[in-house]
Amino acid sequence: MGAVGEVRRRGGPLTWLPRLVARPGFLDWAGRLPFGRALARRDGAEIFGVLQGFVSAQVLSALVELDLLRALLDGPAEAWELCRGTGIEAQRMEALLQAGAALGFLVRRRSGRFALTRKGAAVLAVPGLEDMIRHNRGFYDDMASPVDLLRGAGETEMARFWPYVMGDKVPADQAGRYSDLMARSQVLVAQDTLRMVRLSGVRRLLDVGGGTGVFLTHALRRYPGMEGVLFDLPGVMPLAARALEAAGLGGRVTLRGGSFREEALPRGADAVSLVRVLYDHDDDTVRALLARVHAALPGGGRLIVSEPMSGGRRPDSVTDVYFAFYTMAMRTGRVRSAEEIGALCREAGFSEIRIPRAPRPYITGVMTARKG
Repeated sequence: MGAVGEVRRRGGPLTWLPRLVARPGFLDWAGRLPFGRALARRDGAEIFGVLQGFVSAQVLSALVELDLLRALLDGPAEAWELCRGTGIEAQRMEALLQAGAALGFLVRRRSGRFALTRKGAAVLAVPGLEDMIRHNRGFYDDMASPVDLLRGAGETEMARFWPYVMGDKVPADQAGRYSDLMARSQVLVAQDTLRMVRLSGVRRLLDVGGGTGVFLTHALRRYPGMEGVLFDLPGVMPLAARALEAAGLGGRVTLRGGSFREEALPRGADAVSLVRVLYDHDDDTVRALLARVHAALPGGGRLIVSEPMSGGRRPDSVTDVYFAFYTMAMRTGRVRSAEEIGALCREAGFSEIRIPRAPRPYITGVMTARKG
């Protein structure tokens, strides 16, 4: 029996309202009543908002790909002025700009010229956002058939882009590709993590899977007396060395190339950070990694986990939608709630699980623990 049959068979006292609303003609009848009319209008608008969500995202993608937001930093312009060099005719350019204005990235003046709004300027200001918008093209390809993605059918663009999550040995050029994107997108993650976690008293911080050292850079600048250890794939180490030297932190960071799937983690740190690491991997890999973290830490050592987290019993409109399907497209990971991560940490021997309130859950959530 299919899923619909299963739902019908389960039944229960809370199913009467959805069944009533789903009846043919009910919405037409309810729409004649003042209260029902408002509900029907609201539900319809929200459903259509979800339906057009892909198109809205593609409008933003076109604005970024054509560099129109940056072009409008110089001041308002008409559609025909922005057509130069794009290969797009004025009427279609106006349709794109009109859509951008409807979404709040632009505003249309009475003169007919289009200008950049605060929200449009923020796209340019948020570190790594333009890169992620361009990167999403591959993710959208994977979402072209969401049912196939759910069934695990075929190859995905995200799995090809992030080969390290499959445990593959990554050539230096590919390591550079994903490390660059991670570095640009992790600035806000580092900033929000350090707002939620105090590292006072930490002498040495081991950042596992830390890429080119974005989180370590922010942490070491905030805590001048702290030293860092960066552990990531060997192909990432030359890139990390250059980035940390450029930041003036080369003398405070020890670089260790290796795979946490296969090797013990360096000892000697009194805190370990896992920033956007766990959700890239399946439960068995996460269990093995947490066991290695526990073994590397001294008694009382701290663990910091920072990544987008599921809302759990209160589903989150970003992490349980965008990040859940993004990690699914990567083929190995999944978004977990803070409670799920906490349970895995307890299983590894950690205690004093704490979950600080995240100011921007769509950027990152945080969970901390101690080795007893």
